[in-house]
Amino acid sequence: MTDVLPDVPALVARDLATFLTAQRQRLQELGPDLVPFVDAAERALAGGKRLRASFCHAGWVAAGGDAGDEQVVWSASALELLHASALVHDDVMDGSDVRRGHPAAHRAFERQHRAASWLGDSEQFGVGGAVLLGDLLLSWTDEMFRSSGLAPAALLRALTYLDLCKSEVAAGQFLDLIGQVRGAESVADAMRVVRFKAAKYTVERPLHIGAALAGSDPELIDALTAFGLPLGEAFQLRDDVLGVFGDPDVTGKPAGDDLREGKRTVLLAYALAQGDHSQRALLQRHVGVTGLGVEVVDELREVICDTGALTRVEADITALENAAEAALSVAPLAAPGTRAILRELAERSTRRRS
Repeated sequence: MTDVLPDVPALVARDLATFLTAQRQRLQELGPDLVPFVDAAERALAGGKRLRASFCHAGWVAAGGDAGDEQVVWSASALELLHASALVHDDVMDGSDVRRGHPAAHRAFERQHRAASWLGDSEQFGVGGAVLLGDLLLSWTDEMFRSSGLAPAALLRALTYLDLCKSEVAAGQFLDLIGQVRGAESVADAMRVVRFKAAKYTVERPLHIGAALAGSDPELIDALTAFGLPLGEAFQLRDDVLGVFGDPDVTGKPAGDDLREGKRTVLLAYALAQGDHSQRALLQRHVGVTGLGVEVVDELREVICDTGALTRVEADITALENAAEAALSVAPLAAPGTRAILRELAERSTRRRS
């Protein structure tokens, strides 16, 4: 075991390409109409930081697994299919137009319908196509995970955590949906969404899955939770900041898109809690209005800064990073070099621009 992992994102990209090629060959037997469907799956998987697969691989190494084992990379890659599924469905629910600088899946299907002058409503076709695409990617998650060649006993141990991961992200998405329609303003409610929609499925559960594949004991699983949960929460709080203040050329989404979508983030909850009457009224009047112009977005950003909400979230991120580091420093890792690997992943998770 060395202190440096293999290039996990590159290996994941390779394995996903191999898996998609096999799926394309299977589905093309049903006729040419399926070609755009698989193309959409390929676009949904393009790019990204491959954090979930990387944390899964790190969990495997932390529990004593061989860092160079390519079978575990194959299983870890399946988590990127789960992530893509969640993003496709999330864009439908939020009415997002753009994902990673390209049309969101439902908008791409909508354009396909309109360009072909097909019968019916283009928007409805787009939503239907995206729902099915997300379902397909979710189905492929299990298929790819099980087909790695790892021992059945190892896969069975890890499937417990994969099942939890899928349930928790769906529950978190629903909590997010409920929060938006209720106009939830509580920081506690927003943090609950952070934990289940992002923290667990981005960091904690991938670590658990990798460790379980390697035969981890309960003590390490608990230690990975102590590290992974605060880090995952810091990851999502960073995402919330980028959703309002991020550079569109880097994030691949329009500036202030989270404000237009009405996401009830911790950042917004702090601004509402700490703002005066006029600031609260401005936020309540404009957040969630899809057609917000740049001038209004800039005004809302100014309010968020003036209320101290941005400073508060940045302080929370730092506190969560410190909690994760404290847990990591005492974690019973099978290979000491894993600590450096996890610190690097932590840096990629919370000190990012996209």
